[in-house]
Amino acid sequence: MAGVATTGERIGVYPGTFDPITLGHADIIRRGAKLVDRLIIGVTTNPSKNPMFTPEERIAMVEREVAALGLKNVGVVGFNALLMKFAEKQGASVIIRGLRAVADFEYEYQMAGMNQQLNAGIETAFLMADVSLQPIASKLVKEIALFGGEITRFVSPAVREDVLARIAVIGRMGED
Repeated sequence: MAGVATTGERIGVYPGTFDPITLGHADIIRRGAKLVDRLIIGVTTNPSKNPMFTPEERIAMVEREVAALGLKNVGVVGFNALLMKFAEKQGASVIIRGLRAVADFEYEYQMAGMNQQLNAGIETAFLMADVSLQPIASKLVKEIALFGGEITRFVSPAVREDVLARIAVIGRMGED
């Protein structure tokens, strides 16, 4: 069956843009890693989200954050393809998705239905974000930081520094 690991290993894919990776993402990674033998964090491109970081920078950021979590069964792979094609290539049997609110569920439910039509052999598992992390969204983290707000409660110290450094570069570009 397409998309199901033949090694007997249960492989999951957690896809996202991770621009930047937040504490909410880290929570889903930590919890998702318990559900599978191997979890692949798929860092994808999504130009409509106005990325602050390049795909390569986001992959490096996610790799650093995963290493800090100490999870040995988690890998990071960049991709720019249809999610189900990527999941099949990875030998995944499950897609892990994080949910924060009802609005997330409506969108994710529709996506899960479409993905099931593309490959019924790959399930979608939804994990609710920890209550303390539910309001965190990468888009809002970037907006708060761009307007000088403090983002310490939403991202790791290293990601905070990455975001502030990028904002400093953006600010210098605006002065030219």
